[in-house]
Amino acid sequence: MKNKLVIGSRGSELALKQTEWVITKLKENFPEMKYQIKVIKTKGDRILDVTLNKIGGKGLFVKEIEQELLQGSIDMAVHSMKDVPTEIPDELEIGAVSQREDPRDVLVSREGRDLYSLPAGAVVGTSSLRRQVQILRLRPDLNIVPLRGNILTRLNKVKTEFDAIVLAAAGLKRAGLEANITQYFAPTEFVPAVGQGILGIEIRKNDNISQEILKCLHNPQAFTCIQAERAFLTRLNGGCHVPIGAYAWMEGEKLKMYGMFYQGKMIREYAEGSANHPQELGIALAEKIIQLYTNCHLEV
Repeated sequence: MKNKLVIGSRGSELALKQTEWVITKLKENFPEMKYQIKVIKTKGDRILDVTLNKIGGKGLFVKEIEQELLQGSIDMAVHSMKDVPTEIPDELEIGAVSQREDPRDVLVSREGRDLYSLPAGAVVGTSSLRRQVQILRLRPDLNIVPLRGNILTRLNKVKTEFDAIVLAAAGLKRAGLEANITQYFAPTEFVPAVGQGILGIEIRKNDNISQEILKCLHNPQAFTCIQAERAFLTRLNGGCHVPIGAYAWMEGEKLKMYGMFYQGKMIREYAEGSANHPQELGIALAEKIIQLYTNCHLEV
């Protein structure tokens, strides 16, 4: 058995809190183990003045970390699953996923207003195309402006540059900043990013020791949901260039799921099926949306 684990993480305050949470959970089960965090700067962290869809989309926050895994300089890496591409290197795998934190998107506004009480022309910050199209579906009279940076940077800009911003509830809660939240959006109405609220721990496929250690962290329900969501995203060939969202949840033996897709027209659909076949449900929902989009396109 190893006596030390080196864990790769981005250097933002939120990323480090997430990695520290993972270490705390591991210490509860393996107190004799030593843990070290190695901070790795990714392309997404270095380039902050351009929206993600213009600098490569998915993978911007994981590629450099995966390279360190492949080289063996770290034993595992902690990611927000919404940042992880559906295709990862053959030599790597997601060894565990965490229990899902609040999956919802939220509004943080300067004057405590919700989305519907913001004045016409109010400036709302987000660099997510998925969030942008859903905000404009609800309030087409708002002015959406790109916003990058860590959570504290974004929150500070609400005081100076923006009337409101849209963020993930999970990040604010993990950072202890949920008191700033003005409004929660229901995930069935304002569909979250694939994997939002779930942490993934990536490891090398041949690392049997890490696989065994991570069993204490793995949440089967979250894994079922994210399998459906990622299958949905894969079928739609999704990245940061096309607004796509998906949210799956379990009710007993049933798996239920909403998906959204935007390309000139917003399509939102629902499906449900057996929790034993999550990927099939995700693909079926994607096929449903593809058919609806094709029909709309033909009508035009």
